Amino acid sequence: RDQLDKELESLRIGIKIRAAREKRAMTQAELANRIDKKLSFISKVENDGGNITLKTLYDIVERGLGGKLKIEVRL
Repeated sequence: RDQLDKELESLRIGIKIRAAREKRAMTQAELANRIDKKLSFISKVENDGGNITLKTLYDIVERGLGGKLKIEVRL
């Protein structure tokens, strides 16, 4: 169950990135160019969201999409 929850959370990150990119009427290629990554990398992040570093997540959200990333820890 814990593994499934982790996979679902990763997928949600990719879906949120895709939605933000589309809201800005930006292509995957444009986003990739802004953060110096390949289009295939953006596609992979949007489709599975897994195995992404915090630095890359910040780059995508802040440099690429012009947004702010908020990370919350709940105990």
